Amino acid sequence: MLTRREALTLPMASSLAAALAGSAAAATPFAVAYAGSMGALMDQGIGPAFSAGAHVAFQGIGRGAFALARLIAARKMVVNSFIPITAAPFAIVHGAGLAASAVPVASTQMCLPYSPKSPHAKLFAAVAAGHEPLPAALLAAGVRFGRTDPRTDPQGRNILFTMKLAEIYYKSPGLAARVLGPAMNPRQIFAEPSLLARLQAGQIDLASGYLSAVHAQRLPYIALPAETNLGDATLAATWYARARMAVPAAHGTVTVAPEPLVFYAMTLANAPQPKAAAAFLAFLAGARGQALFATFGYSPPSGPTLNA
Repeated sequence: MLTRREALTLPMASSLAAALAGSAAAATPFAVAYAGSMGALMDQGIGPAFSAGAHVAFQGIGRGAFALARLIAARKMVVNSFIPITAAPFAIVHGAGLAASAVPVASTQMCLPYSPKSPHAKLFAAVAAGHEPLPAALLAAGVRFGRTDPRTDPQGRNILFTMKLAEIYYKSPGLAARVLGPAMNPRQIFAEPSLLARLQAGQIDLASGYLSAVHAQRLPYIALPAETNLGDATLAATWYARARMAVPAAHGTVTVAPEPLVFYAMTLANAPQPKAAAAFLAFLAGARGQALFATFGYSPPSGPTLNA
């Protein structure tokens, strides 16, 4: 039998236990994997805004989208939502039975950010202003170019396409090889989260980049024509397809054509917090999420929902 003192303290203990349990539930990380270029948007915009509204502890994981897709498909990474760029990473996750569809939530374009500390900065600025042709910047002696790994990151693959399209657009045969060297050039390839940081530090002069990420970092850049920037979905079949080529993949190479630069969001079948994951997808596609995308330099979504 409980003593009078024990009976009085029992409700207090029960309330404390319930509070602690609720606190633990609220502190459970709401994990989201996304293309590494989205770091600033997620850390400073989407993550805090969704956390405040949904009362969750947002945990972002930003890496190359191909690498993330393979980890998710192999069930070595369990997250609630996945936001890659281009449709190809979705196909990997869909093939593993972990995503039935993906919704376009934003888009972007390829551009060439440059370091203000570079000895070539005046030349790059002249190209950006339209006073010099793009090949003048790309082929200047001593330019240190940076990009990401095409096996793990769509951006690393996309710069290969962009340079091939530039060859065609500027009628400059061999331009891509002269700028990039071999597709897997260790002197140029860096991890995506560090690429723009190296550029800011002046360790490289010029780099591949997505306009959205470059905008967030407030870096100067050279804009590219629609025929080379992969940002115009209407050119996919008529122009971008001309850059179809063999590119490095996880094992060997794969022959593919460029895809428009669309960010797709999906809820995963093994999401630990499925209700919150569904709410997150609605948030991204809704007015508040779209306003944040625009604030951070992303273009509106384009293209249909993926169900392949």
